[in-house]
Amino acid sequence: MSGPDVAPVVRALDQAMIDAYAEASGDHNPIHVDPEFARTTPMGGTIAHGMLALSFISEMMTAAFGERWLRGGALDVRFRAPARPGDTVTARARALEDKDGRLRYAVECVSQADEVLISGTAEIGA
Repeated sequence: MSGPDVAPVVRALDQAMIDAYAEASGDHNPIHVDPEFARTTPMGGTIAHGMLALSFISEMMTAAFGERWLRGGALDVRFRAPARPGDTVTARARALEDKDGRLRYAVECVSQADEVLISGTAEIGA
C-alpha cells in the first residue's frame, strides 16, 4: 500500500529571494549573494542555498500532511545540482510502498529543464 498523492510546489527563484534567505539564515557566502564574485567561480554566477531549495520539499510535504509531517516527518536527500536565479524549481513526490506503518515518498526538486537539483526520500510517521 502507498500514501496519497502529493501536489507539487513550484517556485521561481530570483536573486532577491536568495538574498532574503541569506539574511534569514545568516549565510552570506559570496557564492550566494555577490554576483560579481560568483561570476569568477566555476559556478559562473550566484547559486541558491541548498537549504532554500530543500525548503520547497518541506513546504510541499507540510501542505500535504500538516502537523503529521511537522511532528514526524523525516528527509534523506542528496544535493545533485545548484539552483540559480531565474530557475523555476518544482518540488515533487511519488508515493512508495509504506514501511512499518510509515508513509514513504521519493522526493525531488527539479529545474525548468528537468535537471534534478535534490533527490531522496521522505517518510511520515503513522
